[in-house]
Amino acid sequence: MRLILLGAPGAGKGTQARFITEKYGIPQISTGDMLRAAVKAGTPLGIAAKKVMEAGGLVSDDIIIGLVKDRLQQDDCKSGYLFDGFPRTIPQAEAMKEAGVALDYVLEVDVPDSDIIERMAGRRVHLASGRTYHVKYNPPKVAGKDDETGEDLIQRDDDKEETVRKRLEVYHSQTEPLVAFYASWAASGDARAPKVRKISGVGSVDEITARVCEAVK
Repeated sequence: MRLILLGAPGAGKGTQARFITEKYGIPQISTGDMLRAAVKAGTPLGIAAKKVMEAGGLVSDDIIIGLVKDRLQQDDCKSGYLFDGFPRTIPQAEAMKEAGVALDYVLEVDVPDSDIIERMAGRRVHLASGRTYHVKYNPPKVAGKDDETGEDLIQRDDDKEETVRKRLEVYHSQTEPLVAFYASWAASGDARAPKVRKISGVGSVDEITARVCEAVK
């Protein structure tokens, strides 16, 4: 099972990624984790990436693809892998294709923007304990107060509506075109092309998980 999981921030990808990796016994590959590991290990690519990051730059697609190829050589990738948050752009997807990175499925978890804004903008957190609430779906007993300590709950900057809207804009402009890229590759009849599946990310976790299972049969 070799797949890419796509979906907007707040679409519930993390929950489904955990389910898929456990069910199929495959690693979740995130470029952030790979970068940190390569920098820590002092590999040639890690050293190159560290220089760029220390200068405040963005690590090039060439370095990222190199890291991906190295990572896929490891034993735990023999039965498959799940890419989370990568590729983010068409050039990265094209570079993966040229590098011959094998893929079976591209899964898009689809949730309307209005639902994502409601999910994320309604979150409230008790910082000291990490307890989280939602003003609509999991409200505290007293509005704005932690159930156990009575201390104030806060809304994280990442969860503020204007921030969520900006993140969704970036997703729609950069990452959504990937779905079209993979769909047109699949339509070309190329045997190497992954199957593209869109699943609704609205409903209970169990319902969404059932849709994922059905999509990758």
